[in-house]
Amino acid sequence: MSFLKKYRGEIQLTESTQTPKEIVEVLDQYIVGQNEAKKAVAVALRNRYRRMQLSKSMQDEISPKNLLMIGPTGVGKTEIARRLAKIVKAPFVKVEATKFTEVGYVGGDVESMVRDLVENAVLLERNDEYKDVRTDAEKQANNQLVKLLVPTQKKKNRQNDMQNLMNMFTQMQNGQMPSENENDDQEEVTDDIREKRMSVSDKLRAGLLENEEVEIEMDDPSQQASGQNSMMNQMGIDLNDTLSGLMPKKKIKRTVPVSEAREILIRQASEDLVNKADLYHNAIIRAENTGIIFIDEIDKIAPGKAQNSGEVSREGVQRDILPIVEGSQVNTKYGPVNTDHMLFIGSGAFAESKPSDLIPELQGRFPIRVELDDLSKDDFVKILTEPTNSLTKQYIALIGTDNIKVTFTIEAINRIAEIATEVNHNTDNIGARRLHTILEKLLEDILYEGPDMQMGDITITEKYVDDKVGKLAGNKDLSRYIL
Repeated sequence: MSFLKKYRGEIQLTESTQTPKEIVEVLDQYIVGQNEAKKAVAVALRNRYRRMQLSKSMQDEISPKNLLMIGPTGVGKTEIARRLAKIVKAPFVKVEATKFTEVGYVGGDVESMVRDLVENAVLLERNDEYKDVRTDAEKQANNQLVKLLVPTQKKKNRQNDMQNLMNMFTQMQNGQMPSENENDDQEEVTDDIREKRMSVSDKLRAGLLENEEVEIEMDDPSQQASGQNSMMNQMGIDLNDTLSGLMPKKKIKRTVPVSEAREILIRQASEDLVNKADLYHNAIIRAENTGIIFIDEIDKIAPGKAQNSGEVSREGVQRDILPIVEGSQVNTKYGPVNTDHMLFIGSGAFAESKPSDLIPELQGRFPIRVELDDLSKDDFVKILTEPTNSLTKQYIALIGTDNIKVTFTIEAINRIAEIATEVNHNTDNIGARRLHTILEKLLEDILYEGPDMQMGDITITEKYVDDKVGKLAGNKDLSRYIL
C-alpha cells in the first residue's frame, strides 16, 4: 500500500507509516545526492514505526538507533534532518554543541534542548487540535464578527465600582479567582438590529465583507512573549500561567480587515474549545516517541589532539550530554519527559578530530555512522536546477516580482557550478552555501536596479557570469573576501 499522494505536483507523505523508499523519494525532491545518509535516516525513522507495532514490554527494550553524520559544512547534514522532521511532522530542534563550551556554561543547561523539543511538540499538537475544532471556532468567530459589524446600544449595569471591588474580594475569600463582571455591559437587541445582523451574516457567508474594517479586542501578544526564555523556563518552571491567574490579562484593540479579524477570533475560540490537559499530554507523548534532536558541531566537543587549559572541559560537556542521549527524565513546564526513545542525530565535519575522540560511552550511543560526500561540479548543477524550489527558481521568482523575466542558460548554470567548485577548492570548502554567495553577487545589479528600470526579459549567459564573477574567482585574494 502506498502512503504517497500527489498535491500540486509534489509528492507528500500522508501517514506515519512511510516506507524507507517513500521517505527517500520525498527527500530527493529537496536534497541532491547523499544517498547513504538519506537511506540511514529513512531506516531510522521506519524503525520507530516498527517499534510502535510491538508489545509494550518489547518497546521498552528497543532503543533508537541514533545517527552520526560526518562531512564538511554545506553538504546537506542539517537539511536532511530538518526535511525529515518536516515531511513526517515530527517535533524537531537543532542545537549547537559548542554553546555548551562557552563561558558561563552549566551542566544542567543541556536539558534545554529537550524543553525546546517539547515546546515544538506542543506547537505541532496545538495546530492539529485547532484544525479539528476549526469548524466550530469559525462559527463562533463569524457570530462575533456580526456583532462587531452591527453593534448595539449597551446599557450599563447599575452596580458601582465599589460594589464590583467588594464582589472581587468576596470571590477571593471564597477561594475563587476574581472574574470580570459579565453583566457589566448588556446588549439591547432591537428588531432593526436583528434584521441588520441577519443581512450581514448572509454577506459574511458569501465573502462580500472580507475587506471591511472592524475593531476587535485581543490579548496583548507582548504578555505572551515576556516570560519566554527566562531562567525559570530553563528549569522547567513557568510563572506565566500562575501570574496570569492572579492578574487580569491585558487587552489591546486593533482595527483590521474582516479576513484578518476572523483568523484572530478563530484562534481565540479554538483556545477555549481545545482541552489543554489533553493537548499537553499528547504533545509529551509525541515528543517522547517521534522527537528528533539534531546536535550540530558535535566534533567541536571532542578534545582532539590539543586542548588549552583555559577552555571548558570538552569531555565534561560530553558527559553532561550523555545522560540525555542515553535516556533520562527531564522536567518541563508541561510535565516530566523521558528521552529514552527520542532520535538523536549528531553532526560534524571531524576535520581536526575523529569520532573515536568522543568518549566511548557517547560513541556507543551513535551506532549508525554515515559519511556525506563532498559536492562536485555536477552536484552543484543539480542543486541549481533539480530540487523543488531550487536556487535559480527562487531568484527567478524574486526578480519576477519586479516584472522582469530572468532565464539561465545551461552554459551559465555549468559556469556557476564550476566557479563554486573552484572557490571551494582554493578557499574554505563551505559546500552548497557557496552558490548563495555567487548568485547574490552575480545578480546584484539586477536586484538593485530592477525596481527602477523596465528591463523586460534578461538572459543570464556564460559570458555574463564570467564578466560578473569569473574574474573575482580567478583572483584568489579577491575571491577569499568577496566569494
